[in-house]
Amino acid sequence: MLPRSGDVMHVTRAASVQFRRSILFRVIRVLDWPAFDGWLWLDGYELNAAGDAVSRRSIFVQRAGLVRVQAAPEPRPHTVRTTRRPAARTPVRVS
Repeated sequence: MLPRSGDVMHVTRAASVQFRRSILFRVIRVLDWPAFDGWLWLDGYELNAAGDAVSRRSIFVQRAGLVRVQAAPEPRPHTVRTTRRPAARTPVRVS
């Protein structure tokens, strides 16, 4: 599972030994930095218990150790108006 922008992940020691204390992490993006096979760099925000961002971080984690807590909302489909209504025009009186 590759995280998407907006996903909230539970990052534990299973993701990396640097996380003795687990954190909640909202993903901004997966960075395209060199990494070992199965590892990735994530850019995002560490969240507190209320879900508020407390610090921006870039973390190096194993993909298999990540647990998705909340998936990002699905993007809204782009709607295109097929017919155009003409603008209503009214005469203006000039004195």
